Amino acid sequence: MPRLLLLRHAKSSWEDPSRTDFERPLNSRGRSSAPLMGAFMAQRGLLPQRVVCSAAQRAVETLALILPHLSTDMDITVTRRLYEADGEGYLKAIRTAGGTAETLLLVGHNPAMEDVAGILAAAGEATALAEMQSKFPTCGLAVIDFDQPRWRDVGPGAGRLTGFHTPASVGS
Repeated sequence: MPRLLLLRHAKSSWEDPSRTDFERPLNSRGRSSAPLMGAFMAQRGLLPQRVVCSAAQRAVETLALILPHLSTDMDITVTRRLYEADGEGYLKAIRTAGGTAETLLLVGHNPAMEDVAGILAAAGEATALAEMQSKFPTCGLAVIDFDQPRWRDVGPGAGRLTGFHTPASVGS
């Protein structure tokens, strides 16, 4: 059955006012938390076959820092659509990009990341649900499992949150 990994980009820098929001890079905290999350994903066997990542610099940098920890072949798509999308747009991306992948990783932004997690995960471990609903921090990772065999059938309330992890909870 499909498993969705929703990873919010790591902490970004606001230091250079000449950069647009799209061009903002990671700050030092983001550059340290992303590899930590990548190592955690590998330890837990959270290995995607397909990745859809926002084209914003901070999301691409986050993905680049987790990839060395994920020892699996994967199909990676980088798209500006995730940067511009809302929760419904993320849901559409999940339905269309999942294909035959057992595990799909989305690397994106709030508030869309938090919105799509709330749309999909109606059930799950109570503590994880409460943490996710209170705040979806930078480099936060939601793990959502589905009973539907096809990504295109994934819809509101169909998921079960099986884990919610933050850099602080995995050891940073």
